[in-house]
Amino acid sequence: MRTSSTVFASVAVALAALLAAAEFGPCVFGGEEFTGISAWLNSPPLTMASLKGKVVLIQFWTYSCINCLRTLPYVTKWYATYKDKGFIVVGVHTPEFAFEKATSNVEAAIKRFGITYPVAQDNQFSTWNAYQNHYWPAEYLIDKSGNLVATQFGEGSYQQMEDAIARLVGDSVPEANASDPDLSTISSPEMYFGTEKNGGAIVASQISRVGERFYTAPDAVPLNRFAFSGTWKLSADDATLSADGGEILLRFRAPKINLVAGSPSSQTLSITVDGTPQPPVTVQGSQLYSLYSGASGEHVLRLKIPKAGLGAFTFTFG
Repeated sequence: MRTSSTVFASVAVALAALLAAAEFGPCVFGGEEFTGISAWLNSPPLTMASLKGKVVLIQFWTYSCINCLRTLPYVTKWYATYKDKGFIVVGVHTPEFAFEKATSNVEAAIKRFGITYPVAQDNQFSTWNAYQNHYWPAEYLIDKSGNLVATQFGEGSYQQMEDAIARLVGDSVPEANASDPDLSTISSPEMYFGTEKNGGAIVASQISRVGERFYTAPDAVPLNRFAFSGTWKLSADDATLSADGGEILLRFRAPKINLVAGSPSSQTLSITVDGTPQPPVTVQGSQLYSLYSGASGEHVLRLKIPKAGLGAFTFTFG
């Protein structure tokens, strides 16, 4: 689970007012109106007033967030299952990085992930602030009268949320009792390359301030730390390779690792994990790229970048 003000939060779930048996918890407030939306995708502009009489799930997400992406198979399934029974999902896309503000990038992500429900681009955080939201992902379930009846912050509790949706639309609760995915093997936090949220992820021997400089990587790095090799320019949001031929060395503990990155021209990254070559990854558009999927435990990744211009934003895991 990402927050707008902290570098990393665990995948622990915060629940409010999810129902016990057939009863909902008390309302905290009603569904707030969409405000400051720069574009509507998959739909004409919507209002909460126009949606009264429907069960509405508002999901705050952003397309490069691994925690958000892991929720999408569940959310898209709920929409497919209940959309003809008075249920609608509105994905409020609130960007963490500047590249996530581009409508073309969000449109490509919607197509890539098979999202057919309405998506609202909340580039100025206006709707986010109206809901007093702090998390990616976050879900707000609103009944037919416009009352907020359940919230979910972060991943998990998928069966409870579907049960709540089913009851609100007057459907029978699903017999299958799906368990949440086991994320216990992920013990490395998200690591940011930008100086604003780096939080000590760069090894202590390397300068982590804004600016361009040449780095020499150490022979080894501690757990949950990375190091640069080559000429890199650090900004508040990312680290950009300034000259051809750069590397990143990382020690992590997780079965999967991803890189949020982009490049002005297509280039293919060479990857080794624990000294073993992995399938290369081609980076162009700014998005999340999977670098490794394998055994759980502690690993060392070496990433070789051939051309200047690659911008790295975060490492994420699982």
